[in-house]
Amino acid sequence: MKTLFIEARSNIEIKLPSFAYSKLPKNIALLTTVQHIHKINEVKKQLEKNKKKVSLLKGKHSKYKGQILGCDVLHLKPNKNIQAFLYIGTGVFHPKELLLTQEKPVFIYNPVSKKFYELDKKEIASIKKRKKGAYLKFLSSKSIGVIISIKPGQYNLKQALKLKQKYKNKRFFYLLFDTVDLNELENFPFIECFVNTACPRIAYDDAIKTKKSIINIEDVL
Repeated sequence: MKTLFIEARSNIEIKLPSFAYSKLPKNIALLTTVQHIHKINEVKKQLEKNKKKVSLLKGKHSKYKGQILGCDVLHLKPNKNIQAFLYIGTGVFHPKELLLTQEKPVFIYNPVSKKFYELDKKEIASIKKRKKGAYLKFLSSKSIGVIISIKPGQYNLKQALKLKQKYKNKRFFYLLFDTVDLNELENFPFIECFVNTACPRIAYDDAIKTKKSIINIEDVL
């Protein structure tokens, strides 16, 4: 069965507040979701008029330059010239992932509320703490469950199989899902720890719903 993706566009005007330019460093990576991607060049021009150098990054799965997807953040190529990220959009789902993986300042402009602010590093302190604990649990565990999603863009069986090669002293049990339901993990009481190969946010946000540790495959390979 074919899947049809229909891109929804927002008609909200995006104009950065004047004080934002003094807060932002000179070299910026500009990112937004597909709802606002048609406005990204307008925002880029606003920044350049205020003497900012703007980069539009493209992830592994994104269609457009400057478009951000949750599963793409880990695959953004490091750029030492970029001093900070500017995210245009609502919510902090994507900005949190940027701050956690890229470790550079992340600024947010919400075109709905018209608020501009820098994401506080305290937002990810608890995530980093859980990540460290999950890694230690993985190292000490013998029976590991590997979460695999068959959804397009999240299917990483080849990566998952590399675990057997690297950690020959552990037993790996491969669990395939369409939509990952963490409640189902309770059916495997003999598994001590889980490795997530699907959306990386499962290990950060959704893991708090489970009793056992979940770590992303990138953190153990």
